[in-house]
Amino acid sequence: MTAEPGKADEIAAVIREIQERVRSRYPQGADDPPIAFPNLVPLLQARDAAEGKVAAIGRVNPRPGGLANNAIQFVKRLIARALDWHVRDQIDFNRAVIQCVQASLEAFNENNRALSSTLAWVKEQGQVSETARQMMESRAGELEAETRELRDIRKHWYTWREAFEERTNRSEIYMLRTISELQASFQHRLTQNSGLMDDMVKKQHADYLGALDRATLDIQHRLWKDLDYIRVEYEKLIYNELKTVRQRLMAVASSAPDQLATRQSPLVTSIDWLRFAERFRGGEERVRAMQSMYVEKFAGARNVLDIGCGRGEFLEAARDAGIGARGIDLNEESIALCRGKGLEAEMADLFTFLPAIADSSLGGVYSAQVIEHIAPERLPDMIRLLAAKTATGAVVAFETPNPECLAIFASHFYIDPTHTRPVPSSLLAFYLEEAGFGHIELRQLEPAIESWPELGELPPAVRERFFGGLDYALFARKL
Repeated sequence: MTAEPGKADEIAAVIREIQERVRSRYPQGADDPPIAFPNLVPLLQARDAAEGKVAAIGRVNPRPGGLANNAIQFVKRLIARALDWHVRDQIDFNRAVIQCVQASLEAFNENNRALSSTLAWVKEQGQVSETARQMMESRAGELEAETRELRDIRKHWYTWREAFEERTNRSEIYMLRTISELQASFQHRLTQNSGLMDDMVKKQHADYLGALDRATLDIQHRLWKDLDYIRVEYEKLIYNELKTVRQRLMAVASSAPDQLATRQSPLVTSIDWLRFAERFRGGEERVRAMQSMYVEKFAGARNVLDIGCGRGEFLEAARDAGIGARGIDLNEESIALCRGKGLEAEMADLFTFLPAIADSSLGGVYSAQVIEHIAPERLPDMIRLLAAKTATGAVVAFETPNPECLAIFASHFYIDPTHTRPVPSSLLAFYLEEAGFGHIELRQLEPAIESWPELGELPPAVRERFFGGLDYALFARKL
């Protein structure tokens, strides 16, 4: 068993103390034979060092904890186990040499004890035989030869040990370098594969999302198309059923059609209506700029009728957009102004003009600021006439003051003396649906807050509910 360095020094000190005691007890005089005990301490220390080296073969140096050091320790243990077969014979040989050295030490100790006993006996007897002295010298020579041989063995063993450790270190460095290169190559390949996999997953995800979006849009388009078709067919069915019921009721009530005379409010002939429109409706350029919304609705239409064409702002916008349109009005000056602009217009009453044209001949109808002038009981008649004279799919557009905006009653509505009463959008929509129109669309025009900024002090909910648009536009399509 290998002694630790501190213990070896302690043992060496104890041995030196024992030797001094022995020398003090058996001093050598002038007549004493020159016999010196061999110093076995260097041989003992060499044996301890050799045993330490033997015990260290195959062991892995300890290292502090940590992931990197644990990995290094694991690799070293693998290398040590892999080299165990290579160094097993050397370890056995080293242990045999150590046992030989141990046996020599024990023999030397026994020899020293024998010499010491002999010397003590000789001193006690006062004489030493020549034969005994020669034998002791011969024995001492043999022991010295064995000592030289052991020193030579130890020297060669140290040389072989250094070469063996150098080869082991080179092998360990080579193996660690190889493992490091393999690990770097594996990590590089893993990174490449991970990048390729990420790119593939991203591309597949993008393709999936694109296909999903396209499928969703396609489904939405088909759904809206089907819903539009169902709505048209549903409104046609309702209109036909209501029309049949009305026809049966009319046939039962009377065999002759009801002839209603057109009742017109008397016109104030002393008013300059062109100057009146300029002041209270606005300049022609301003009104014409507002017609783009209506022109979009009538895009591609032919034979559009403007009921109450006035100064002809809509007719001009329709002409610029390539829409065939004509107008009627009761004011002679307005008709002359339209004709002076090269527009097709004539002076006529709508209840006289509409019955005279062919059924389903109109491609659209536009009427701005007109229905509020018509007597309330004649408005349904007007709607029925438009339903009879417009073609299927034709658009009709109405613009009129909005009675849901209380601000119009403060000044706007009652400025025109020919206004009868405002028409609520819900009532107008009801008349249109009864007459066979569908696709009702309502838009608020001319926000009241632009004319009265102080309305901004009201709560938003109250302002939007009671002070919205001064006018409204209602669009419908003939079913």
